[in-house]
Amino acid sequence: MKRIALFPGSFDPITKGHESIVLRALPLFDNIIIAIGINEQKKSFFPLGERKAWIEKVFAPYPAVSVVTYEGLTVDLCEKLGAKYILRGLRTSADFEFERSIGQMNKKMFPDVETVFLLTTPEYTAVNSYIVREIIRHGGDASSFIPEGVNLSSGMQPAKE
Repeated sequence: MKRIALFPGSFDPITKGHESIVLRALPLFDNIIIAIGINEQKKSFFPLGERKAWIEKVFAPYPAVSVVTYEGLTVDLCEKLGAKYILRGLRTSADFEFERSIGQMNKKMFPDVETVFLLTTPEYTAVNSYIVREIIRHGGDASSFIPEGVNLSSGMQPAKE
């Protein structure tokens, strides 16, 4: 049986921290599916199609990585795609407490799924999508926090939804 991991998130935008988690998890799984969640309660900063294209470009050299978009419960997507693992990155102890609660609820809803946590490497501990969006929103240069496949000068404009 293939070891398929789902890496869910909004990736609004993808950061070097996200990229690092996926690259470090590749040896652990046969396939990693990056799942961009659509949350109707939350307004995205970047358009969904742009986020998906950026992620596909970043991971194009890695055939074991694919990208999907989804609405609804992450565990329902896991069941649909045959993913038995949910991959999550942890930057801080606050992340752990939040992710632990979600992981336990996911386990209760879909007992076959295991949540796997990877610690963020020290250089990316402070990097998160919110801070990157704020840098961009205020005209700063966020290129050092974004993977190389993402071109900041062309297309990195807020969603007009």
